[in-house]
Amino acid sequence: MAAPTPFLVLCACVFGFYRVEAASDTLSSLDSSYCYGGLKAIYPELDIDKCLIILKDMKLRENISTVWKAPQIYFPAADKKKMYVLVMIDPDAPSRTKPTSAHWRHWLVVDIQGNTLKKGQMTGTTLTDYHPPTPPQKSGFHRYQFMLFEQPPDTPVSLTKQEKSARGKWDLEAFIQRFALGVPVATLQFLTQNYKD
Repeated sequence: MAAPTPFLVLCACVFGFYRVEAASDTLSSLDSSYCYGGLKAIYPELDIDKCLIILKDMKLRENISTVWKAPQIYFPAADKKKMYVLVMIDPDAPSRTKPTSAHWRHWLVVDIQGNTLKKGQMTGTTLTDYHPPTPPQKSGFHRYQFMLFEQPPDTPVSLTKQEKSARGKWDLEAFIQRFALGVPVATLQFLTQNYKD
């Protein structure tokens, strides 16, 4: 059976089967095809509803790194009766050319009630507190990826002791398999670089 296209794109983007360098203000076709499902991340002055590059204009890069807290997450297609898992990672830590701490975990929320996600007022259990995008200086563009999974019924999701001890080098694939999360129902990505670059 052939794998669905969004799953292949997810594997290529997340698990590093294919790496590309983003031009200064233009997304590669792979980066632009990563987003699907209608997930939205809403920051105070920036609504992200598609794959994009955060421009340096209007201090958006600085604000997303140093001022703004966790975004409001909105998923209009959420099933009110289901629960979800939200993951936010940086697969390019510390740089896209040398991702030795790949899948740096920026945020992990489980037990998200579908009815709250549908309204853009997400409530759930935070396993990893939100950490804003803070790419190191001169490390180029980093991808910041949001993945939303349906949480299987009666499945408590948690981090192992080892996973709790560090955010970097997170084995996302093992986490997905451990809880049978499957393919994300929606994904979203933005690229940014250090605001001083």
